[in-house]
Amino acid sequence: MMKNIVDLSHPLESGMQTYPGDPHFHCTPAAELSRDGYNVQRLSMGSHSGTHVDAPYHFVLDGKKIDELPIDMFIGRAVVLDMSYKGAKGKIQWEDLAIFEDLMKPGNILLIRTDWSKYWGDKTYLDHPYLARAAAVEILKRGVKVIGVDTLSPDATAVNGGIWDFGVHQEVLGSGGIIAENLNNLAAIQEGEWMISLVPLRLAGCDGSPVRAFAWRA
Repeated sequence: MMKNIVDLSHPLESGMQTYPGDPHFHCTPAAELSRDGYNVQRLSMGSHSGTHVDAPYHFVLDGKKIDELPIDMFIGRAVVLDMSYKGAKGKIQWEDLAIFEDLMKPGNILLIRTDWSKYWGDKTYLDHPYLARAAAVEILKRGVKVIGVDTLSPDATAVNGGIWDFGVHQEVLGSGGIIAENLNNLAAIQEGEWMISLVPLRLAGCDGSPVRAFAWRA
């Protein structure tokens, strides 16, 4: 049995937080043991509910859909970059990340740790730190194809009439890469060698998928 597994996901549950304007998650009985002799739940949710991954099709008209991406893209060595010192709406620049440049290699899955997952379910979660578009460009130049964050988005989330900017999404997904959002417990895999799985559901024609993200010691 595999040991030292760390769950990196938030639970999917009714009433959970979603990206502003996205469908809410609902799980309700479709059949009940007392009435039907078995239990079946009816699920209603958006493709970006909870801990999830974005496929290129999320922002690119002819980009690959989630079921068209190879499974091995979602599995790799986890590299956690500690940006937990960034405060609310703090911009993560390339200058902040450059010290980790030697870890940015093809096949590595880059995880940007802000510890903002502690605010999951609270309105403060919307004020998360975010990645500068230019920083994403530099990361991609070094061969990284998968970037994960423990926030609602790698881009700033616009609230109260703010300006929407999806520059990081456009750069990463536009290059054929993958973004993982709403990760959890990244501090638990900060030290040591870890592998990570972000394998999505095989949803035909879809732009993203919830995942049960987890890591294990390499």
